[in-house]
Amino acid sequence: MRNGAKTGIITGVAVAMLAAGGYGAYSLVGGSDDKDAPAAKKARTVVAEPPSAEQAAAGTKDFLDAWAAGDLAKAASLTDDPAGATTALTAFRDQVKPSGLTLTPAGPATPAAFAAATGSPSAAAKPPATAPAAPTPGATDSPSASAPATAPAAPTGVLMGFKARAEFEGTNRVWDYSGFLGVVKMSDNTPAVHWAPSVLHPHLAPGETIAVQPLPPIAGNVVDRNNKPLTGASITPLIPTLQAKVAKLLADQNKDQSDNGTGVVITNAADQNSVPDRLFTIVDPKPPKPFKLTIDNTLQAAAEKAMTDLGGKKGSIVAIEPSTGQVLAFANAPVTGLNRAFQGQLAPGSTLKILTSTALLEAGVNPDTPVACPTLSSNPKKIPNSFPDAYPNNTLQQDFMISCNTAFIDQGLTSLKPGALTTTAKDVYGIGLNWQTGLPSFDAVVPDAGTNKDEQAMQSIGQGKVQMNPLAIASITATVQSGSFKQPILVAELPQQKAPRDLGPDVAGKLRQMMAATATGGTAKDVMAGISDNAGAKTGSAEATGIATTNSWFTAYRGNLAIAAEVEGGGHGVEAAGPAVASLIKAAGNR
Repeated sequence: MRNGAKTGIITGVAVAMLAAGGYGAYSLVGGSDDKDAPAAKKARTVVAEPPSAEQAAAGTKDFLDAWAAGDLAKAASLTDDPAGATTALTAFRDQVKPSGLTLTPAGPATPAAFAAATGSPSAAAKPPATAPAAPTPGATDSPSASAPATAPAAPTGVLMGFKARAEFEGTNRVWDYSGFLGVVKMSDNTPAVHWAPSVLHPHLAPGETIAVQPLPPIAGNVVDRNNKPLTGASITPLIPTLQAKVAKLLADQNKDQSDNGTGVVITNAADQNSVPDRLFTIVDPKPPKPFKLTIDNTLQAAAEKAMTDLGGKKGSIVAIEPSTGQVLAFANAPVTGLNRAFQGQLAPGSTLKILTSTALLEAGVNPDTPVACPTLSSNPKKIPNSFPDAYPNNTLQQDFMISCNTAFIDQGLTSLKPGALTTTAKDVYGIGLNWQTGLPSFDAVVPDAGTNKDEQAMQSIGQGKVQMNPLAIASITATVQSGSFKQPILVAELPQQKAPRDLGPDVAGKLRQMMAATATGGTAKDVMAGISDNAGAKTGSAEATGIATTNSWFTAYRGNLAIAAEVEGGGHGVEAAGPAVASLIKAAGNR
């Protein structure tokens, strides 16, 4: 599993550290406190002194010979963890199922060779010291451990290499790979292989499994929804991860296994975002079929340009088809690093007033209900608006159009029960339902503020502990447009989470009315000029720690298209994120 570089063969074993900082021995045989009991066999312990070159070579050969011969009990007894080695060697025999195994000592190995085999930086693997490094107290690299241990920076003992060749029934293919192990010296002056999962294969880490598994066909050419070769600087680097996750998500749905091959694979069942590591193909899967995404190349190109046009600012944008939840485009600035469109964790500012409005409308407040817009909010820590004037005669819709913070805070504190925003976010908009889009994504968070009025106030205007990204905000807007939540997906066949309930037609209609009014006569009117037909929008700006200028947010829909964007330090919603969203709407034409 290639989740991170391994920097050593060994994880810790439970040892006692000497008071002077030396490396203490640990026991392989239990003793007894009963003075009348028969004399117990003296414990065999690892000592600080490394084995000689001859001992390391002999220990390696004896262990490999026993393993290759299938004498797993003997092989395990030649390690410093017989129980753990027995479990792992037996699992390798039963799950990898080689029909023949040849293991040949390759002599002393270098840290650079070990680093190359494990994928870790060569600088991280240090030459073996005269005494092994102290392990993490209480840690273990036994495969039976309930939690993976952390690998130390350098192999323990004398680093040795070997060549492995595995044969399999029904094929003339052979699997050759280079292996590594560390040899330590025991208190009876004999060598022992220090046991670690990576003895089986250098890619194998604690908590992972190596086994022969079905290999579904690796997808062929990647195409967009119109069967054209996929383009886009933000998405193409993510294709391998996307393909692996989609194959994993669809594995249970693909009942027909006739296209599958078989191979040796490392997996980690505990990490849902991990990508299986294919080590060796025994039988090839059938020729691949095109890997078709929901992406629209035209919109993807427009999204990439919108991010390039930010002039070096960080930002991201997502476009969704409301009727299906299919992601039509996404892009990031910069294109490398975090996929902030899906994994960002940012306060969304006033774009979250769509959610607050939903809760208020469901509580009986209407767009034409008088809701005053004072200069300061009524909660203990007073919050102002982004404008100086008060509007005492406003309605809820007018407050939405001008994005009045104080109106939404005060009406929320009056009309909404504690936890209402959290419940509405989950039940109507699917927030927190563990979306499986095809790529790793951050599930947006609207935590329950309880009875804390200041936190309630902040949440109602998209600040405080609320965390979103353009994927989540675009999905909220898409739900308003269509009336029901459709979990965003990048491949049409992926399963979609269902929200507990739809957005009622009455509330959905009122929300669309409020967003349409904002697009034609509110804070979004300049950006949405000329594209207001069957459209709605909401602006937002969000304060963030360490950023002097607010983050710019904007979301809009037109027809069967919903878009959201954020620009770090972009100012008001119409200043940076708004033009990016508008450019995509124009590129889409009439959908």
